[in-house]
Amino acid sequence: MKINDIPYTRLDVPAVIAQVLDYTRRMQEAETPEAAVQVLLDYTATERTVMTTLALSSIRATQNTADAFYEAEEQYYAEATPPLMEKLNLLYKAMLESPWRPQMEVRFGKVAFINAEIALKTISPEILGMMQEESLLEIEYQKLQGSLTVEFRGETYPLTKMGKFKTDRDRATRKEAFEAEARAFLSKAAEYDDIYDRMVKVRTRMARTLGFENFTPLGYLRMTRNSYDPQMVRNFREQVKRDVVPLVARLKKQQAQRLGIERVTLYDDGIMTLAGNPKPVVEEEALYEAGLSLYRELDPRAAAMIGRMDEMGAFDLYSRENKMTGGYCSTLPLYKTPFIFANFNGTAGDVEVFTHEGGHAFAASIMLEDDEMLGLSEPTLESCEVHSMSMEFLCWPYLERFYGDKTEQARLIHLIGALEFLPYGCMVDEFQHIVYDNPDLTPAQRHEKWAELEKEYRPYIDFEDLPFYSQGRTWQRQLHIYTNPFYYIDYCLAQTVALEIMEIMTRDGWQAAWDHYMAYTSQGGSQTFVGLVRNAGLRVPFDDGALKGSVQAAEEYIEKNIGLL
Repeated sequence: MKINDIPYTRLDVPAVIAQVLDYTRRMQEAETPEAAVQVLLDYTATERTVMTTLALSSIRATQNTADAFYEAEEQYYAEATPPLMEKLNLLYKAMLESPWRPQMEVRFGKVAFINAEIALKTISPEILGMMQEESLLEIEYQKLQGSLTVEFRGETYPLTKMGKFKTDRDRATRKEAFEAEARAFLSKAAEYDDIYDRMVKVRTRMARTLGFENFTPLGYLRMTRNSYDPQMVRNFREQVKRDVVPLVARLKKQQAQRLGIERVTLYDDGIMTLAGNPKPVVEEEALYEAGLSLYRELDPRAAAMIGRMDEMGAFDLYSRENKMTGGYCSTLPLYKTPFIFANFNGTAGDVEVFTHEGGHAFAASIMLEDDEMLGLSEPTLESCEVHSMSMEFLCWPYLERFYGDKTEQARLIHLIGALEFLPYGCMVDEFQHIVYDNPDLTPAQRHEKWAELEKEYRPYIDFEDLPFYSQGRTWQRQLHIYTNPFYYIDYCLAQTVALEIMEIMTRDGWQAAWDHYMAYTSQGGSQTFVGLVRNAGLRVPFDDGALKGSVQAAEEYIEKNIGLL
């Protein structure tokens, strides 16, 4: 069956709540370990149905943010699912207090129980209305972002179509495109400020109702941070400032010299060569076919995954009006298939999103083979980002089908981009800590804080007098800041691991890197993030000096190949 043909029926949330309450009663009354285990096995079947239905609604809502039917469905779930989550915690509590917990831990893994303990701290009946309010605000933001259009040279474009102009080899075109995009964002500036201000306030109220000083500790719990804390993250950010920012600053000076300019501006930032960055020699359908061939050759398991996805039409890759910005990978457990959403725009980003989301899909396809896996046993998000960001590097040997004779350039630019991302990602994370540690900041003060962080993390970029961007508003482009607070550091942690995969690949060969990748990925969520990394024989990002080896290997690769630019 094709994904688009899957019938959709609204989930009867009150009926699911009744089922969960019955599972809770059975868990409390279980007289044998086998009976307790069976309760969780029965629950997984319900959970798979719930997750499939919610995913289907979310996918279709993002495919067309103007679709009134799925907008209403998302609003229904925003209001109906918080009570379900609260009742799920009763089941988790019964599971944790069961005399048969040791036997269940053997069957489902200890991490599932650690995650259940965390979940209990994130919700109470008193905050259900606030959770509903938060979800509705996220829908409001997504609708605003999906509907935004840009007037450029007499034409109207969705945001997702501006990439080709912003990366044009002509500097004047790039500047004009950034200015046009900035005007579009500024036309809705009050709305972006208002939505986020309300989000910060409701999240703070939730946290204080639960007994926390502010949202930061609750945000960590909601992200299931089961092996690190804010201090460890702060130390990691300091490593990035010490080991990565100076290298990127040197690379930006070299970039300015290549471009024949005094200083890299925001509209020069992504342009690595005077002739323009290499773009895919194939577009849209042809690029899709090239991506399929890549995964068919990569590994037998990857071939099976991509074949099933192709057969089911589990992709939505092309930009169009009212389609949500960005890209993601979702899963439909009942159909045992991942789903990839993207917005191709004719740039290298098309290749990167296909390889990145393909990494998520590959790992998900392995986990979907287990019909009895608890949601609590899935890897946490930073762990999942290792799957995708490492896959981007592991696809290097296959990039010629996308870039032709510009392949070596494309690899080099991808590596430089990975290094440049780390300061940006850490800046996003520190910004969120500032915002939620100081929830009474005004919108104007938040913009000031972002501008200050830019000078600390990206002092090598000149914002000139570009509207919107020079006003400390760049963060409003970042969906995660609105809809997934504290998510973004996950990408930085994962990028650190991925850079080590690249280091292994260039030092010991592709197979050695793939073996480490599979040693990591095959564990699923059986360990915490730190445990998964250690078990795969890789460096934990929080360890002092974790970045130095990979940064050195990256710098050596860049120096060896910089002449290609």
